[in-house]
Amino acid sequence: MGRTSSKLSHDELSELHRLTYFDKRELQQWYKGFKKDFPNGTLDRNEFRKIYKQFFPFGDSSEFADYVFQVFDQNGNGQIDFKEFICALSVTCRGDVEEKLLWTFKLYDIDDDGQITYEEMLRIVEAIYKMVGTMVALPEDEDTPEKRVKKLFSAMDTDSDGKVSLDEFKRGAQKDASILDALNLYSGLV
Repeated sequence: MGRTSSKLSHDELSELHRLTYFDKRELQQWYKGFKKDFPNGTLDRNEFRKIYKQFFPFGDSSEFADYVFQVFDQNGNGQIDFKEFICALSVTCRGDVEEKLLWTFKLYDIDDDGQITYEEMLRIVEAIYKMVGTMVALPEDEDTPEKRVKKLFSAMDTDSDGKVSLDEFKRGAQKDASILDALNLYSGLV
């Protein structure tokens, strides 16, 4: 998709319509905006960080943006093309709970081994706390990343093997209202 055209080809449009929850008109609009903002057709890690900084100006969003970038960059080439961008946006904004849980699991599974360790969860939660800064008042039992992760991890790691599988993550997340609320944070925005 490295062309300079501001329109998707018929085949590209059909494929993206099949893969996402966007209609063809929306896809063309998103593509036009993407090409305007990123004329070379890709978004790199630094550009992605700048976008997150706009949404979270009072904290340090760079580390969290890097983790999200890793999930968006499905082929691992260090660039997010339009297809990767729009597919991730589709899931995070319009996907069902199951799809959002899988996407979120991939975010927490930093080494992509199919399990979340305590350390991986802590790294993500620390990045979230840095990103939101002091904008969010937290209850005393979650006022540090360590407290939040200890609470989450112990609830999710039901077989006590020190790892959270996808099934454990799904079951645990569906029992925690704050996680379900976070999954729906972007719903309806686009």
